[in-house]
Amino acid sequence: MFRELLLRIKEKIVISVWGWMSMHGAIGPNSVRGKKFGQFGERSIIGFPQTTIFNERYIHIGNETMIGSHVALSAGMVPGQQCLTDPVVRIGDRCLIGRGSGIVGHLGIDIGNDVWTGHYVYITDQNHGYENVDLPISQQSQAERFVSIGDGSWIGAGSVILPGAKIGKHVAIGANSVVTGEIPDFSVAVGAPARVIKRYASDGKWRPAHEFENLD
Repeated sequence: MFRELLLRIKEKIVISVWGWMSMHGAIGPNSVRGKKFGQFGERSIIGFPQTTIFNERYIHIGNETMIGSHVALSAGMVPGQQCLTDPVVRIGDRCLIGRGSGIVGHLGIDIGNDVWTGHYVYITDQNHGYENVDLPISQQSQAERFVSIGDGSWIGAGSVILPGAKIGKHVAIGANSVVTGEIPDFSVAVGAPARVIKRYASDGKWRPAHEFENLD
């Protein structure tokens, strides 16, 4: 009986402490951490705990955007780096970035308004090279290429958005997809690499991609 009571007390303490940390550890526009960002919109929040956040001055976040817990959000390679572009990472208004996601920019990542992602989505504008077999891959990097995601799009859980990806407006990317190129407006893409399987046609209907050419 006493053991059970003690466990309940411990549980309540842990829940209370975690709740307090979640509330006060979140980053908002008026928090000390939030004021380090190049822009941090009203009613936006980054949930607690965060994984890695640095070079906030090069990161702009719009209004009413929610970024989940355990998220990595960074500009450049190391804290304190002087970046060539500003902002390096821009996240628009009313976005939702899923728990455990990572947005790692070096040159330019632009996420439009009303973009939602599932959990564990990774977005980057730089990748590792492998061509020089005398160097570990970790010491090789490829040239940065801008990444953009258009307004109103949805990125499914576990997807990876790689350098040079250009995702249009109102695009649905299926879960666990890998986007490497251009996905046109008003389309659905899935797979690794992601390919368009459906598009919104001029006749007002969603049609399989192989039919779309005949409707243009």
